[in-house]
Amino acid sequence: MKTIDFGNDKVTNNSRFIYPAGQQLSGNELLGFISYNENVLKPRYRQNMHYYLGKHQILDEPNDKTDNINNKLIDNKIKPLEDSYNGFFAGIPPVISAEDQAINDMVQDWNNENSFQDKLNEISKQADIFGRSIVFIYQGEDKKPHLMYSSPEHAFIIYDDTVAHNPLAFVRYEVDDLKDWTSATGQLQYADKIYTFVGQEITEDFETNNAAVNPYGLVPAVEFYENEERQSVFEQVITLQDELDHVMSQKANQIAYFDNAYMFMFGVALDEDKNGNPIFNFKKNRLIYAPNVDPNSDPKVGFLQKPDADNMQENMIDHLQKSIYENTEIANLRDENFANNASGVAMQYKLLSMQNKADSKERKFTKALKQMYRIVFQTLFNNDNQREQWSALKFHFTRNLPDDIASMISAAKNAEGMVSQQTQLSLLPFVKDPQAEIEQINKEKQENIKNAQKAADSLPDYMKQDQESDSDDPEQ
Repeated sequence: MKTIDFGNDKVTNNSRFIYPAGQQLSGNELLGFISYNENVLKPRYRQNMHYYLGKHQILDEPNDKTDNINNKLIDNKIKPLEDSYNGFFAGIPPVISAEDQAINDMVQDWNNENSFQDKLNEISKQADIFGRSIVFIYQGEDKKPHLMYSSPEHAFIIYDDTVAHNPLAFVRYEVDDLKDWTSATGQLQYADKIYTFVGQEITEDFETNNAAVNPYGLVPAVEFYENEERQSVFEQVITLQDELDHVMSQKANQIAYFDNAYMFMFGVALDEDKNGNPIFNFKKNRLIYAPNVDPNSDPKVGFLQKPDADNMQENMIDHLQKSIYENTEIANLRDENFANNASGVAMQYKLLSMQNKADSKERKFTKALKQMYRIVFQTLFNNDNQREQWSALKFHFTRNLPDDIASMISAAKNAEGMVSQQTQLSLLPFVKDPQAEIEQINKEKQENIKNAQKAADSLPDYMKQDQESDSDDPEQ
C-alpha cells in the first residue's frame, strides 16, 4: 500500500483508495485522491480506450523513411476480442428474480424503467476496457431510485482501512479543460451526508435536498470490476498489438517498395537530345540505363529482383494473432477453424479458458449486483422487511453461444424433483423471469381446470351418470 502524501490518503497495489474508517476527508486529502486518479490512473484508462477505438501507438510515430514509404496500418484485434468476450458474458441479459412475488414484480418494473439490462452490458464493457466501472444510485424527481454508470476516469470509491474495506465515500468530479485537477468540481457522498466541492472547498449539498442527507443510509455507489487486479482484459497484450501493427505496416511498405522496382536497360541506346543526353525521365520511370556496359554482350531489358520476406512476415503475423488470444484467454470466435470441430466436448475444451474467466467475473458481478440492489431497496420499499430482501435475490447468467434448445429442455426436465421449479426454469435461457413463468403456468392450470369443469357441467345427464358410476367402480 502506498501513501499519496496529501494526508491520510493511501492506495493499494490494485489501485483501490483507502482512508481511515469513521473519518471525513479534508479538502487537501480529497484533492490527493483526485490527483492520483488524474495523473496515475487516468492515463492508463485513456490508453486502454484508445487501443479499443483503434488509436494505436504507431499513429504517433515519426516518419523517418527516406523513400517516403511509411504506411501506418492498424490490425485492431483488441476491439473484436473485447466485443466477443463481452457478448459472451453479457450478451444474454442475466435473469434477476425474487421468490416473493411482490418483491419480484417491483424488481422487474425497476429494471425495465431504468433499462438496467442494457446498462449492465455497458457496465460490463467498461470493466473489460478499464478494469472497473462505477455505478451510482440517485433519487429522481419521481422520488424513486435511479441508476447511472460512470467511467473511472472521473469517478471513484474510497474504502475504509478495516479488514473488510467497506465503502467510505463516493466521489464524482469534473476537471475544466482550461484548468488542472486542483480546480476540480464535483460531489462527495458519505453514507449519511452529501457534499459538493470546488477545489479544496467542501460544503454540504443543500441542492440535492434541504438537509443534504443521503436518503439511502449507505454509500450510494458500487464498483464493478473485471478482476481483483483491476486490469482490463487486453492490457497485457498491448505490446503484442503494437508489434502486429508494425509487422502489418512493414509488409505494406515492402509491397509498395516492390511496386517501385527499378527496370534496367543494358546495351540498349536511347534517342538523345542535341546535348547528347538520353530523352527519358529516369527518376520518374525508375530506370537504370547503361548503353555501353559491354560491347560484346547482348542487349538486356528487365527488372531488378528484390528480396521477398513474405513467408517470414506471414508467420510472424499468425504467431502474434495467436499470442494475443492465448494471453487474454479469450477464444477467437472469428477463426475459420473454430467451427470445424462440431463435437460438443471439443467445443467446451476450446472455450474452457474463456468460460473460467467469465465464471470468475460472474462471481464478482453477482457480489456487486447484490450491493447495488441493497442500495436501491432502501428507497424502493417503505417496509423494513422488504428492504432486507435484497439478500434473497437470485442471479442467473447465461453464456451467449449457439445453444441446443432441445438438450436444454431435456436438462431442465431431468432437474425436476431435484431443484425448485424456479431454478429449473432458470436453466432455460429464453425464460427471462422464472417467477412470472411459474405464475403463468399456475394460471393456465387453473384455467384448464375451470374449462374442464364447465365442459363437465354441459354434458347430458346420462353421460354424467355414466361418469359417476365409473368413479364409483372400485377397480378404477
